Amino acid sequence: MAEGIAWSENEIGELTAKVKALKASMARVIIGQENVIDSLIICLLAGGHALVEGVPGLGKTLLVKSLSQATELDFHRVQFTPDLMPSDIVGTEILEEDHATRKREFRFQQGPVFTQVLLADEINRAPPKTQSALLEAMQERSVTFAGQTHKLPKPFFVLATQNPIEQAGTYPLPEAQLDRFLLRIDVVYPTEAEEIAMVSATTNAGLKDAEPVMDVATLLRLQQLVRDIEIGDHLVAYATRLVRATRPSLTTVPAVTKHIGWGAGPRAGQALVLASKARALMQGRLAVTREDIGEMLLPVLAHRVLRNFEAEADGVAIADILQSLREHIRPD
Repeated sequence: MAEGIAWSENEIGELTAKVKALKASMARVIIGQENVIDSLIICLLAGGHALVEGVPGLGKTLLVKSLSQATELDFHRVQFTPDLMPSDIVGTEILEEDHATRKREFRFQQGPVFTQVLLADEINRAPPKTQSALLEAMQERSVTFAGQTHKLPKPFFVLATQNPIEQAGTYPLPEAQLDRFLLRIDVVYPTEAEEIAMVSATTNAGLKDAEPVMDVATLLRLQQLVRDIEIGDHLVAYATRLVRATRPSLTTVPAVTKHIGWGAGPRAGQALVLASKARALMQGRLAVTREDIGEMLLPVLAHRVLRNFEAEADGVAIADILQSLREHIRPD
């Protein structure tokens, strides 16, 4: 563990038990989707934001709602639409009159972004001007309006959803905003057994709310613990080489040279190490392994690496390219 930080064995044990309880609480509401729940918790522990992709009806909104219930975090949901304005998200100034003095002055009225968990539902349905309203909030954890900076609550966690199969009436997120998301989490169809259980549960008594198992102070302490998880210098170098190898001008990986138009930037290396630390803690370990880095490679890089025209024409998936990358780049 990092020097200067006091972590007792008892506290570490209590914190890791809280992580297990959080996963169990969400699993009581979300049937199946264990990998999705794990990824969402990893993103929360790492202090990042998540981009959740999946077709309608897979429980993306329920997933976010159950997370806020289990962690006792304030939760706001914004439905992104073509007519949504930036002020609908960050807030606006209103003119108020003091009834005693009759003096009028402007007061900033906070928008829904002033919360701890923000669900940006179908974020790609709003135009770029509105999407960009989240850029400062996601990176700086603050909002600047009329020259005044307003701090957001801690923790601040954005989960944005988008439907990958609908293109009409949508505005693809720019690369600068995609890079602000720590992970891209793909929500896939459930297995037959899971779908039967889901249909049965939702057509009888219905699903219950997630049980609160973690308060804000515990979550903030867990986020500190993640930062202090050990990672060897050779693994930091390995993660950095993986990211650098996604850049066509630098790579020695044939699949990247052939199918990637633009590689990941330095923020991807930071995200890969941080997500790997969070995964190690999820697994009950206080040190990162090569497996942690390998497992987090796809969710960290999937939205940061752009395929070229040839890859899209040939139907080559990002997952296949990153798997080839993983096979070619080895740790020292």
